Amino acid sequence: MSCIFCDIVNKKAPSWTVYQDDHVTAFFDYFPASKWHILIVPNNHYPNLFEIPEDLLAKVIWLSKNIAIFYKEKMWIEDINIVQSNWEIAWQEVFHYHMHLVPRHKWDKVNLKWIPDESIRDEYDNLKNYICSGLDN
Repeated sequence: MSCIFCDIVNKKAPSWTVYQDDHVTAFFDYFPASKWHILIVPNNHYPNLFEIPEDLLAKVIWLSKNIAIFYKEKMWIEDINIVQSNWEIAWQEVFHYHMHLVPRHKWDKVNLKWIPDESIRDEYDNLKNYICSGLDN
């Protein structure tokens, strides 16, 4: 199995890595949605959110927050999207868990909007009860 993100983590592929420790790596996206778009990945291969261990997921989130804070405090960028997708229909293209940190600018070309389907609300009461019973809260 060939994985470009594993190759980047293991320095077998070129990248603009901005952070790496024993658990996570962050690098600029080769196909950026906006200026300074960064990907944060676990160093070990997990295909998606369903596979990544919770402690490692916490490290990915920690790093995304710290990069966002750096952007806010040092680069004056407060508008940021954090995007994480799982499987094809949800737009996942590289099947190595990753989180996108997408700084936003008035002049960027990013479009993450969807058309609301308000009719779905009719199902919320039943679904809420089903989810609550499954989460044991």
